Amino acid sequence: MTTDFAALERRFTELLGLDRAPIAISLLGAAPTGVRRFMGQVPSGCSFWSMAASAPAGKSAFYTVPSDHFNCPVGSYTHQIDLPADRAAELGDVLGLMTQIGYLKMEEVPGIPRWETPPAAVVYARLGEAPLPPDVVMFALTASAAMRLNEAAAFAGVSSGLAALGRPTCMAIPAAVARGATMSLGCIGNRIYTDLADGHAYVAVRGRDIAAVADQLGGIVSANQKLVEYHGERKARLTVPA
Repeated sequence: MTTDFAALERRFTELLGLDRAPIAISLLGAAPTGVRRFMGQVPSGCSFWSMAASAPAGKSAFYTVPSDHFNCPVGSYTHQIDLPADRAAELGDVLGLMTQIGYLKMEEVPGIPRWETPPAAVVYARLGEAPLPPDVVMFALTASAAMRLNEAAAFAGVSSGLAALGRPTCMAIPAAVARGATMSLGCIGNRIYTDLADGHAYVAVRGRDIAAVADQLGGIVSANQKLVEYHGERKARLTVPA
């Protein structure tokens, strides 16, 4: 059975009030056929997310190769992409800066989730234009929308159960594949490179779970609306001015 990714994108956008398209991400062992290759340079791996989200209709799908990620030492680390010998020190340099300024403790690094095997190519596209089934769908959304999406994932039985992740944002990709739907509060680098609004966060959903989450989302949104009315009435009834 073929998944209608365009219909899924429309459903998520309508029910969650998305202002940025969800991004389908696939990490592959070989370059895909029929998908254009990215040609250019970006400062971070997460830059590809916003590039796909903002692309003209029908033109969001593209793939990268490992060298396209070399400008992002931390993203390369989470994606299991080895930097070339002449740039191998860059990861240590970045981590050294982060520890020096009090942003990171070096003992945290081994606990960062990583992709299992080095990819030969990574495909990015709007969910509705995904050229192949994604490994992960990355949602950028408001806190209230993230709440509803997390509740739908839990109701579908595909939530990771992890606390919201922090830096680096890209570790949510391997975490979601390994454990299930995972929320990320993002990190400052990601927010700069993707222009993510201050009131937004991320939820990463496993590609194979996306239809199940969509199936539960309508009920969750409806239930939340009923609870708005219930708690609003209760608040008014039980609040007594001091």
